[in-house]
Amino acid sequence: MSTPRDDASRDLVERLAEGFPELMTETRGEDGSLRRSVDFDKLRQLLGDRAVDGPQERYQLDWPGKREALALSNASVDAALRPYESESVEFASTANLFVEGDNLDALKLMREGYLGKIDMIYIDPPYNTGSDLIYKDSFKSAATEFKRKSGYTNELGERLVHNAPSNGRFHSDWLSMIYPRLRIARQLLRDGGLIFISIDDNERANLQKVCEEIFGHDNFLGCFVWKRRSGAMDAVTNLSEDHEYVLIYSKSQAVLKGVERTFEKYTNPDNDPRGPWISDNLSAGKPGGDTYYPITDPDTGNEFYPPKGRYWPYSRHTMAGKIAEGKVIFPKSAGGTPMLKRFASEAIKSTLPVSSWIERPGGNAGQSTLVTPMNSSATKALKELFDAKLFSFPKPVELIKALMSQGMPKDGLVLDFFAGSATTAQAMFECNAEDGGNRRAILVQLPEVLAPDSDAFKEGFGDIAQLSKERIRRSGSKVLQGDCHPDWNRDVGFRVLKVDSSNLKQVHHRPDQTAQQDLLDSIDNVKPDRGADDLLFQVLVDWGLELTLPIRRAIVREKTVFFVDGAALAACFDAEGGIDEAFVKELTAHKPLRAVFRDAGFKDSAAKINVEQLFKLLSPATEVRCI
Repeated sequence: MSTPRDDASRDLVERLAEGFPELMTETRGEDGSLRRSVDFDKLRQLLGDRAVDGPQERYQLDWPGKREALALSNASVDAALRPYESESVEFASTANLFVEGDNLDALKLMREGYLGKIDMIYIDPPYNTGSDLIYKDSFKSAATEFKRKSGYTNELGERLVHNAPSNGRFHSDWLSMIYPRLRIARQLLRDGGLIFISIDDNERANLQKVCEEIFGHDNFLGCFVWKRRSGAMDAVTNLSEDHEYVLIYSKSQAVLKGVERTFEKYTNPDNDPRGPWISDNLSAGKPGGDTYYPITDPDTGNEFYPPKGRYWPYSRHTMAGKIAEGKVIFPKSAGGTPMLKRFASEAIKSTLPVSSWIERPGGNAGQSTLVTPMNSSATKALKELFDAKLFSFPKPVELIKALMSQGMPKDGLVLDFFAGSATTAQAMFECNAEDGGNRRAILVQLPEVLAPDSDAFKEGFGDIAQLSKERIRRSGSKVLQGDCHPDWNRDVGFRVLKVDSSNLKQVHHRPDQTAQQDLLDSIDNVKPDRGADDLLFQVLVDWGLELTLPIRRAIVREKTVFFVDGAALAACFDAEGGIDEAFVKELTAHKPLRAVFRDAGFKDSAAKINVEQLFKLLSPATEVRCI
């Protein structure tokens, strides 16, 4: 079985082979088979003095643990995604997904199914203030239920660690946490897809360097600055840091949508046949050749030079043409400043570049400025939704909606793998209700245990993931109660999957240690506590299918069959050895693209071979697998 690292290496070798076939050679793998490989000595010769190796100085971001973080992003994951229909809304038909568990494991499990399919990613990762960074390390212990419930470990016995400033690897640990996640996130983005990352000053500089390594300097679109609060009266340095940032990167060269240009301020008081116009600035801050000279009002003879310290934006010849066409508005007095008559009909683009400054409501927002309230407004809105203050510093729904307006199409797919209070889901619902889009969302959240003295814990929420799911339920219901665009499909559901250990038993016995019962158990290697639904989602992950495809259960010859996305997949996990010729003949009539069974569903190997032959005869396009 290949790992993501094997697949990435193979893809890189194939791309090198296309452009530089002379670098290719053959070597034998561990299994003795021949495989295509890269002659690294030839590659070094080809690069000449542009190759950097060993201790040679170079410009790069490095930290203790970076090599391990890189290896972690490429390592395979021995885990499964288990469905929880009782915690979901419209489980069988919704196109939205909520994954509960460590987001690195979740991203790896989703990688094949969503490779190059995500339109927009928004994340609000831990800001590394010394108290809010929770990450999973590889330390294993015989964890007691007390430790797990108190937040020291998760359900798998893995320790959850606060990153305290006293830690000597304070910044290094944060970088090691974010690095592998961003590497996989880039793989999930489609070409031209965008990622928006909220961050503060604690790690903004490091984050930008990491992103430039992963996404490339040329794919840095810019940085929004958002005023999140009105001011702090107890700032130690007497400098109140009231803003946060949103860094924007693309997978490949892309642009924001910009703000739709409006012509509300354009009028036509002189009935100019060229239509509505506005009086605009007629000067430039920098010289562009011969651009400092007097111009003359043809009616009054008054001469005008550019304003002090500025220049005309046109050459003498071009300026003479503008005056002759009546596009220069001269002032009535000699002390005034000439202006440019700019017509709406001359607008080249239908959009304006969006400002990097995000203004608060009531501020001095221009036409191209995004408007978003501060954190206090988001806290109040969430309190109204729950009738209690349950979450600290949630992001305003308006902020995520503004980013969605810039970063994804109306039918796009957004991913948030630091979901927190699930603001992204509510923002998506509201956008769809307003403009008739059918955006979809994937949210991932670690079930981080809430403190017993917190308001959320007192309201019955044991961890943040529980709070996230309830926020999605309540906000979806609230949006449906309001005005909804007729083109929206009104999907406010979400399918809940949880990261768990593998569905298959682990067999690690030497032959002399294997008992007869072990041999019997190995006939069916599925764990006894795992059901057909669990196996279905394992198949979706292994086959690289999207995890929100519609699912229909049917009974065929007294056996349960799952049909996924019509006939994209037919799955029967009968384990009683009852899969026979009559059942298979009826199943092949559906002509599924893929079919999967359990090994235990066949009476013997002859029955299994017979089934495979029936598919080749009756539905030859079907790919058949067994687990």
